[in-house]
Amino acid sequence: MPLKDIFCQDGAIEILQRGRAAERAAHAYIFAGLEGVGKYTTARAWARLLLCSSPVTSGRSDHLFADSCGSCESCILFESDAHPDYSHVYKELLEFTRDGKGRKPPVELPIDVVREFLLEKVAIRPTVSGHRVFVVSEAEKLNASSQNALLKVLEEPPHYCTIIILCTRLEQLLPTTKSRCQIIRFGPVAEDRIVGRLAEMGLDRSGAQFFARLAQGSLGLACQWARLESGGLALFDAKKTIVSAVAGLQRADVLELAERFIACAKEIAAAWADLDKAVSKSDLTRRAQKTVIQIVLSAFHDAMLVNVVPKHPLIHFDQDREIARLASRLDPERAARGIDEGYEALRWIDANVNEKLIFERLLFRLAPSAIIPPAR
Repeated sequence: MPLKDIFCQDGAIEILQRGRAAERAAHAYIFAGLEGVGKYTTARAWARLLLCSSPVTSGRSDHLFADSCGSCESCILFESDAHPDYSHVYKELLEFTRDGKGRKPPVELPIDVVREFLLEKVAIRPTVSGHRVFVVSEAEKLNASSQNALLKVLEEPPHYCTIIILCTRLEQLLPTTKSRCQIIRFGPVAEDRIVGRLAEMGLDRSGAQFFARLAQGSLGLACQWARLESGGLALFDAKKTIVSAVAGLQRADVLELAERFIACAKEIAAAWADLDKAVSKSDLTRRAQKTVIQIVLSAFHDAMLVNVVPKHPLIHFDQDREIARLASRLDPERAARGIDEGYEALRWIDANVNEKLIFERLLFRLAPSAIIPPAR
């Protein structure tokens, strides 16, 4: 995809273009922002331009927009995923490292991957283009050892090398890592643009609006959910069951409900596995668990809004009665505590904590006598 086709990230692309026009393009970037807002797509488009042998420009002389030509040898190799001067570094490459065969899929981005697929390749001069480009995904999962190993090349990069680091949680990167890169922030995608894209994918208005609001500006995440819905999972119906259960949550129901939520997450993960065969099973499991938690969390978010800003649009606009029921049992402080518990559960998922413990703990914390008072 060329830069001109990037969706809703004009500000980030403008920063990149200005640097290139002034011949001050950075040797290392951090693209920071939510998952699914176009960081990887932009990184690929920028890499394609850097590697292109015949870039094209358009616009006024004082505001030129550069893009890859799409037809040179470099662009053709790039689009066929066969460009020798482009490397995508991601944690699932562990199984292809020298000692990686048979090892479990990693939660962190291990130093073996960084060393063999970035540090050892940096010294290799480009063969087709005048540049080498490395894109590092999920940099928030780089541990301290991996980041320290990366520092040397960030401090003394070869003149032909550009490194693009993609990160959803900037605070997870070491200050020394951040100080050696140009940080470019990617904002959330506007709700109406997400709704429009989901409608193009075949979702009806209600489904498109719900997934757009649940995604909180993440076009990529909304599109993933839409693909599940279009593939026959009926995620929109499943969320109605989850919200109804949360609205009427009783302490005696916690263990049974935890099992139902776990089963729902497994069903989502299985559907995702059919759509995203390149993603590891463990990552799909975590993604599915997060989807269920996000639905629970968003119900508390709506309940707080009902009590504080009654006319604010709800995520669960189609279940206003259930949200009103939950809101009647919560004051804003209790709702905020419920939201905090949801975010804590998301952190536990990232830490690879046992799923039974995650869901049981969350629901016990949310149950009557903890956060939600008994129903009146």
